Amino acid sequence: MMGAGVGSESARITADRVGKWFGEVIAVNNCTLSVGTGVVGLLGANGAGKSTLFKMLAGLIEPSHGSVRVFGRKLREDVGWYRRVGFCPENEVLPEWMTGREYLSLMLRLMGFDKNEVDRRVDYWLDRFELTAAAGRRIGGYSKGMSQKIKLAQALAHDPDVIFLDEPLNGMDPVSRKQSIDLVRELGEAGRTVLVSSHILPEVESMTHQIILIDRGKVLAEGSVTDIRDKIPEHPTTVALVSADSRALAGFLIGRDHVVGVEVESMPDGDRVVVRTDHALGFYRDLPGWILENDLTVDEILTLDDSLEAVFQYLTER
Repeated sequence: MMGAGVGSESARITADRVGKWFGEVIAVNNCTLSVGTGVVGLLGANGAGKSTLFKMLAGLIEPSHGSVRVFGRKLREDVGWYRRVGFCPENEVLPEWMTGREYLSLMLRLMGFDKNEVDRRVDYWLDRFELTAAAGRRIGGYSKGMSQKIKLAQALAHDPDVIFLDEPLNGMDPVSRKQSIDLVRELGEAGRTVLVSSHILPEVESMTHQIILIDRGKVLAEGSVTDIRDKIPEHPTTVALVSADSRALAGFLIGRDHVVGVEVESMPDGDRVVVRTDHALGFYRDLPGWILENDLTVDEILTLDDSLEAVFQYLTER
């Protein structure tokens, strides 16, 4: 299968009949794909095998069978090429005892940059992700959104040509999400190869229309998401918005475009606003502007249902 509409002769990432199993559990099953430049979304429900496939493509784990290559090389056999690869993991794997500045500096020193260049790049990326004020704080005290941003910063600070972003927007507030989405699109337009995974279709659709769908460890389909969306109706999506002022947020959202239901739900750690939308992409697109223009507060977005359900149902029925 060919990803991003690019022929194999210009592919930067290739997988040939790749599989991975852990005991009797098959995480990835006979995947073949090829990705060139630009942004490509790897879409699948939680547990579909996205993270395992990512780790194999990035050279972090060995396939049980098949082969993966980046720039035609096996990274696990030619480790010098890791300098051309950036990886943002889904899981929290940060050294909580280090400050944000110390962590980014260490990652860049490991890439071989001298002190002046390390300082320059650290300052740039801390500013780019609005983390300068928190640079001297220990990462263990960062919020979920701040941790996501420092992970993204370390994946990009050495200017890699190939970038793997595994669920990169988890825990971010809507404004940070929009900034990160814009950055991903900017990287793709600059000729980088960005493979970004998510279980939220509108999230990836805001970054790219080129997708690879994975289900139960297998590549189900790939190509333009428009080709699939044109054949299925827009389906409702339910999201929860964590806010310090949930009542004001709920009151504002009632009657807005794409919003068909709003309620405030009490949780052990505070209230959250549960929104049902009939057009998820439009809702995600408009939300940052609503927040900024009306002085609203949203600390985190949580997806409460599987935004890919209708897509997978359509494909499996076909």
